[in-house]
Amino acid sequence: MRFDKKSLLLYAVTDRFWLGGETLKSAVEKALMGGVTLVQLREKELETEKFLEEAKEMKELCKRYHVPFVVNDNVDIAIAVDADGVHVGQKDMEAGNVRKLIGSDKILGVSVQTVEQAILAEKSGADYLGVGAVFLTGSKADAEYVSYETLKEICKAVSIPVVAIGGINKDNIMSLSGSGICGIAVISAIFAQPDIVKAAAQLKELTEKMVMA
Repeated sequence: MRFDKKSLLLYAVTDRFWLGGETLKSAVEKALMGGVTLVQLREKELETEKFLEEAKEMKELCKRYHVPFVVNDNVDIAIAVDADGVHVGQKDMEAGNVRKLIGSDKILGVSVQTVEQAILAEKSGADYLGVGAVFLTGSKADAEYVSYETLKEICKAVSIPVVAIGGINKDNIMSLSGSGICGIAVISAIFAQPDIVKAAAQLKELTEKMVMA
């Protein structure tokens, strides 16, 4: 699967909390139809067998839309389904160890909140960074806030692409202009919307404007 910074323009992170009776597959497919450029499967509570089944399904779906598919945190599942990559946080497995396990040809994303963490993640083999929370968010109760200035400093400190995450929606996205990010990662701004296809398409258009501004 081809991966470059354009793949990070509109990065969808799954969260079954927002499904409202819909299947995850159906919600993700709608997001892909709307123009999502990368999908991360995030499951903190699911038992291994179900997670594995779901990851296989998501991988096939993303493949059909020619969009990279990464698994959050669970390196074993990512390897088992031959996902395109893994995304880890500061409390998950250390990035250098993840890189050794997944090999050099897989995508490795790392969540960071500081310039120091960003530099270390790049040295450890990260292909991109997720920085946030850039706004208050309801999707992650323990998310630390990262200021616009810190976001900008992180983008300047590393040579790998950076996406912003945390509370981003169509109303506040333009305030990230000029920060140096190449895209946004969102959960509820897509999956909590009544029309997922339309929400994704609108966000993609706004993100393209924001990145160019």
